[in-house]
Order: sequence, then C-alpha cells, then structure tokens
Amino acid sequence: MSFGIKNAPAHFQRMMDTAFQEEILEGWMVVYIDDIIIYSETWEDHVQYIDRVLSKCTPINLKISLKKCNFGQQELLALGHKVSGLSVAIDHNKVAAVLLKPVPKNIKEMQYFLGVASYYRNHIRTFAHITSSLYKLCSKYVVFEITKERRDAYEKIKYELANAPVLILPEFELPFKLYIDAACSQGLGAALHQRQMVEVEPREGVICYISRQLKDSEAR
Repeated sequence: MSFGIKNAPAHFQRMMDTAFQEEILEGWMVVYIDDIIIYSETWEDHVQYIDRVLSKCTPINLKISLKKCNFGQQELLALGHKVSGLSVAIDHNKVAAVLLKPVPKNIKEMQYFLGVASYYRNHIRTFAHITSSLYKLCSKYVVFEITKERRDAYEKIKYELANAPVLILPEFELPFKLYIDAACSQGLGAALHQRQMVEVEPREGVICYISRQLKDSEAR
C-alpha cells in the first residue's frame, strides 16, 4: 500500500474486501487494510484456509512478509483487543497512556479521550450515561469547565477501562439473557449475558454492553 496518499487506506481496504469477498462471507476471515486474520475450529480447516488465501495473493500481486506472520495461535492481539477462541479482552497496553493522563484541559483533549473510551464502549456498562456530561463539553456552545460531576465521570470511565470485563464469545445453541435499563432520562442501556461452562462449572458472563444517549426529543 502506498503511504502518504490520503485515500490510500480506503482504496486498499476496498480492494482487499473485493479480492477476499468469498472468504469473508464464509465467516472465517477478517481483513483490516493490510492485516488478515484467519480463524477456524480445527487445525485441518486452518491449513486449508491459509492455502486458499495464499493462492489468491499471487494472481493479484499481493506480497506477504513472513516475519510479520503468526500461524496456529490460540490467542492474538488485534486492533486494540486480546482475542482468543473463547473471549475478547481490552489490550491494556493500548489504553495505558490514556489512563495516566490528567483531566483534559480543552475540547481537543476531551475528544481524544472520549474517542479512545468509545472504542471500548462494549466493555463498559452504561457508557452513554457516564459520559453524557463529558460529551456536552465538546460543543463549541458550552463553556469548557470541569465540574465535580464531570471530573467524577472522567475518573469513572478510566476506572471502567482499567477494570473492564473480559467479554465471552456467544454460543448460539445456548439461551441468552438480555438485561435492559431504560429508567434513566439521559440514555438507554442493555447487557447481553450468557451462562457457559467454564472449566467444570457453569458461569454467567458478559457478551457485550450497549448504550446510547437520548436526543432531546426522545428524553421528553
């Protein structure tokens, strides 16, 4: 991929999506620009999938750096997450710098913090409710002032990022539990849980948290 060209990532992503459309739709391959993740339930399938992908690279002149490849991994780091065949966790190396930062002093710093936090919102219960006062600060029509409420919200989000739960992957043959919170006037929230066998006993785990703020018309 050519670096320095503004639209290069988008064009390269489109090319990769087109080249590996069949593999992506079959549900065993993920492509993010020039990163490819192949996953499978058995080693035999894994070898076949790798062979299919490699056989497609040569005709379209895609080159692969062997030193950047890892094969047969049970766990890997991808796009800020630690992913295994059973769960998805936050890669804490990616958020360590944010957790050490002081309270933002301007809109730009607050937007950066909220951007990082929002990327992991599926790991944070009632994310929209906690951050509602912080998002209001990002408006040019609001005076940027860190009140106690906003400072508490900022520290709360940092705590949640540092102590975020490991999300389990769903097992579709098992029942799900959906918890919904619509009592708050500022937003809506939900949590999808499932009870799965962990080692020798069943335990209930979180698949994801979902939340959003209400618009003014919705809040009324």
